[in-house]
Amino acid sequence: MSQSIEKKKPVQVLLAPKYIMVTGKVLTAISPFIASRFAARLFFTPFKYKTPSREKEMDQNSIQEKITVPAINREIVVYHYGESQKKILLIHGWSGTGTQMAIIAKELVRKGFSILSFDAPGHGKAPGKISMMPFFIESIHHLEKTYGPFHAAIGHSLGGMSILKAIKDGLKVNKLVVIGTANSVTHITKDFAQNMQLNEKVAIKMKSYFDTKFGEDMDNYSGAISAEEVKIPSLVIHDEDDVDVHVSSAYEISKNLENSQLYITKGLGHRKILGDPEVINKITTFIAV
Repeated sequence: MSQSIEKKKPVQVLLAPKYIMVTGKVLTAISPFIASRFAARLFFTPFKYKTPSREKEMDQNSIQEKITVPAINREIVVYHYGESQKKILLIHGWSGTGTQMAIIAKELVRKGFSILSFDAPGHGKAPGKISMMPFFIESIHHLEKTYGPFHAAIGHSLGGMSILKAIKDGLKVNKLVVIGTANSVTHITKDFAQNMQLNEKVAIKMKSYFDTKFGEDMDNYSGAISAEEVKIPSLVIHDEDDVDVHVSSAYEISKNLENSQLYITKGLGHRKILGDPEVINKITTFIAV
């Protein structure tokens, strides 16, 4: 598959086995209710993949440890990269890992910072098959208590939503960068259903199931909602051609932030943006100033 074609496909489509797509379509035809439960299970199941070559240097040169997050009784794998007391927290996206932003991390270390990142439950080297956004958020709070304070935090995709919610709930950092981050949980469920070739009726039932399961409207976790309570200097980065999260999310999040810079790129998509030299320069300059 060519890179240009691959870039136009959402990550869920690229990583999902074909039999999952077929199963979802069949269940949708039989019963939207059953299909919604199948989709919910799939929604909580991250895909795993081999470590890309661009991430191997950070993987090999970081100190790694497995720790338990008491609030969720789940294990995560923590990466310590660099030796400075000026610490930056990195939060990967769905189906990502603690080395997902390795190129950004390397440049920040070169600029005099140290990096702390982690494999969220069910991701990378962390045990488990199921994960969810509250696991990310509780992991962030535990890392702040254990290894903080952090000068800044950088979150990609779901990691961006998670760090926005964590800051809304009291996490203290001086600066924030979110990349390719969604503004609405409702939109995420609809996009997920579409990507998995399910219909909107399934998406609505899935969102309703989440609200019932967690005892609250899950849109309370939306990036744009959390952004209303975030007062620190923030940099919102998004690509016009992001097929995983529409660029409109960046405008909505940036509008709701009190102190925001918006940086829109073109032609990088949802993943390539993490290795782009101009993007990395924008991030490191923002954090270092």
